[in-house]
Amino acid sequence: MASYFENGDDTLVPDALRGFARAHADLLTLDPDHGFLLARDPAPTRRVGLLSGGGSGHEPLHAGYVGRGMLDAACPGLVFASPHNRQVYEGSLAAARSEGVLHIVKNYTGDRINFGIAAERLAHRDVPCARVLIDDDLATDSEDIAAGRRGTGGTVLIEKILGAAADTGTGLRELQEFGTRLAARCRTLAVASAAHTAPSTGRPAFVLDPEELEYGVGIHGERARQTIPRGPLRPLVERMVRELLDALSPARGSSVIVLVNGLGAVTPLELYAVHAELCGLLDARGIEPARSLVGEYVTALDMRGFSLTLLTADPEILRLYDAPVRTAALHW
Repeated sequence: MASYFENGDDTLVPDALRGFARAHADLLTLDPDHGFLLARDPAPTRRVGLLSGGGSGHEPLHAGYVGRGMLDAACPGLVFASPHNRQVYEGSLAAARSEGVLHIVKNYTGDRINFGIAAERLAHRDVPCARVLIDDDLATDSEDIAAGRRGTGGTVLIEKILGAAADTGTGLRELQEFGTRLAARCRTLAVASAAHTAPSTGRPAFVLDPEELEYGVGIHGERARQTIPRGPLRPLVERMVRELLDALSPARGSSVIVLVNGLGAVTPLELYAVHAELCGLLDARGIEPARSLVGEYVTALDMRGFSLTLLTADPEILRLYDAPVRTAALHW
């Protein structure tokens, strides 16, 4: 049985938010009454504010992406829980520009409901609001799943690209349409050899045999539909890449943005080995890994696993991806 370093189950998130805001006070502020983080120095050219949010435990998502070139505001919920609609509403009011606010929402029932209620309240205040739904998880791409694909690692890439587009002064509907196209070009697949430790119990969310691997795991500890034998890295990555490319169908000679993401307890040494295998497989298929991120960008507490995200890119997408960004977790 393991335990977290915390004052109590109900204080870990607010304590962490206060510490995060102090550590990055040059980038953002914390609204202590409503629990959202707001960028200090957003681009003055923006006509639309960008806001995202979701459960805590996925750090640096979303708080780490508040700042110049990405999000104007983020609303963290409790661990693996949606932010309250009041948080989203108040954060949206603070983030909104002359043409309103765009909500970037991962496809989970709680998030969709609470962001939806906030959007209705914004409409009563005559604040324009639109939504981009992130649904990149290939493991949940099934007609048997009523909620549809989950939102996972692709969220980071889409927030970055939409942030750069917003900095150019793009309007609300154009940003929404662009974000929807980006989501359609993006897929993610995750695997894990061990679950995260649940803060409330100090026990693993699920138990695997040391020779097993959960193939298609979710970022909240949702078990996959398939548990497979554990083996060498190369055939595992080859299987993942094959399924991602089958879903996206990029033409030979096209480019992709790659995210190799650790879920909380995988070492950088392993992640770079994953990246080497991934790039070799893409090269062999005539697909260019034009840009890469390797590290922890969307975690699941201390889950021992990783995810692969591919986003098919054209020159305009690559230009927006390359645009300057200054947040706690991304900066160039």
